[in-house]
Amino acid sequence: MDIKTFSTEQLAGQRLIVGFEGTALNEDLKYIIDRLKVGGIILFAQNIESPAQLKNLCTSVQIHARAGENPPMFIAIDQEGGQVARLNPPFTQFPGNSRMRGEEDAVHFAEVTAAELTQVGINMNMAPVMDVAAKQINSVMAIRAFGHDPHWVTRLGVTVINHLQQNNIMAVAKHFPGIGRTTLDSHFDMPCLDADLADLQSSDILPFAAGIENDVAGIMLSHILYQKIDPVWPASLSKRIANDLLRRQLGYTGITLTDDLDMGAVANHYDIKTIAQQILAADIDIALICHKGPNIEIAFEEIVKHLSDKPELRLKGIESVRRIMKLKRRYLGI
Repeated sequence: MDIKTFSTEQLAGQRLIVGFEGTALNEDLKYIIDRLKVGGIILFAQNIESPAQLKNLCTSVQIHARAGENPPMFIAIDQEGGQVARLNPPFTQFPGNSRMRGEEDAVHFAEVTAAELTQVGINMNMAPVMDVAAKQINSVMAIRAFGHDPHWVTRLGVTVINHLQQNNIMAVAKHFPGIGRTTLDSHFDMPCLDADLADLQSSDILPFAAGIENDVAGIMLSHILYQKIDPVWPASLSKRIANDLLRRQLGYTGITLTDDLDMGAVANHYDIKTIAQQILAADIDIALICHKGPNIEIAFEEIVKHLSDKPELRLKGIESVRRIMKLKRRYLGI
């Protein structure tokens, strides 16, 4: 599909991955595909009843998108194993990243997970966690991270990325530039971190840099305020972090995503219009909104408005959609 032919609504919609309620292609799903032109959906346990139902859901979504002359959809899930796993039995259950003892565990997790996701029509995994869990504190990522050693995290994380993507599942490394030094859960409020860039580069950023070298499909930005890098905006809304650090300094050319914009870290501090405006200003490719509600439509309308009114944002928006479509061509066969 030629981006030059995309309407403003299509350009805006491709910048959204959203959640929904239900287990089948219902009117809400049709609305967000037909009216909001969303680029993808994210699945949670509430959307899943069985492998057969899930496959039917994913297939129906892609058929409906195609019938409306929309690009194929990202269909994403958080399937890290352990504490964060949306697929229950009969899908394979894994003990989680912190329990892995070597590369063979990472290979096994990635290959089995890729096969099971592919069978039901899921094409993107919001994994692996590339955060380095700080040893000296009760890190919020202690259970979900591969461990305390950035080289160990790098080794296992890159193994997961490579084996997911070799099996045609897009991997999303998270949560850049690293949340392993924090103790406050960003689901509830915004953690602040006063580590400077040099300190982060010597540890937390190392796994992400390796992910970039291994062509990771996506990188998710954290909802943490890194006070010595950007004292105003959290990473998920920060041009200094998403553009200056991640793209310019580290050379990342894949897609960038926010963490869930319904989380308290941002929802308690900014309205959704401000968030949408800042995502555009920061050149972040995809806004992730995981729950049904007015925020999805408001964000869409705000993006449409600014792409229409501000030529410089439209040009940047076209570049974002070009990155998105490049990924869809590679993994979804368009």
